[in-house]
Amino acid sequence: MKSHHLSNISGLYAVTPNELDTKLIVAKVEAALKGGARMVQYRNKAAGESLLLRQATALLALCKSYEIPLIINDHLDLCAKINADGLYLGATDCKAGPIRRLLGADKIIGVSCYNQLALALDAEAEGADYVAFGACFPSDTKPGAVNAPLSLFAQAKQQLKISVVGIGGITLDNAAQVKEAGADAIAVISALFDAKDITAVSQQFNSIYKPIL
Repeated sequence: MKSHHLSNISGLYAVTPNELDTKLIVAKVEAALKGGARMVQYRNKAAGESLLLRQATALLALCKSYEIPLIINDHLDLCAKINADGLYLGATDCKAGPIRRLLGADKIIGVSCYNQLALALDAEAEGADYVAFGACFPSDTKPGAVNAPLSLFAQAKQQLKISVVGIGGITLDNAAQVKEAGADAIAVISALFDAKDITAVSQQFNSIYKPIL
C-alpha cells in the first residue's frame, strides 16, 4: 500500500470560494487554518489561468506554513506545476489511476462521487485516497446538484476502506448529522467563508469532530 503524509482525512475540509482578490482569499484561508481546518481545497471557477497560478502558489505557501495539505480542484496541470499536495476530480473528469501515475504515490487524490456508491468503489479500486458524496443538503454553490442521502455514508463506510467526505450545503446547524451519518470529514464553502468570523466558525465546525476540551 502507498503511504501518505495524510491517509486519514477528518474534520473540516475548507473549500475556497470564487474569489478574484488574491490577498482576500489568502486572508480568508488563513483564518480558516487558524480555526483548525484540516485540509484546504483550492477551487475557483471564476479565475483565469494566470490568476489560478498566482492564487494557488500563495495558498500552497500558506498551507505549508500550517503543515496542512492543499488540494487543487480539477486542474491537473496546475497541481503538477506548483507541486500541490493533491488533486480533486469530478467522477467524470478522469480515473484516479492515470492521475496517480502522473502525480506520484505521495499525492492525495479525491474523487467526487455525487450520490453513487458504485463510483466510490471504482475510485477506491483506482487508488483514490478519499471520495466525496453530495450534495448532502441544498447548496447555493451548486443549486442544481443531486441530493446524496445521509444513509449513503453508512453504506459507504461498510464497503470502503478510504475516507468519506460529505459536501454540499453543510452548515453549523446540520454538520453534526453528516458526521453522525458516517462522514470522516465535511467539506464546506459558503458557511465557512461567508462567515463574519471565519476562525470562530472553523473552530465550531472542528469541535463537531473534536470536542474542545
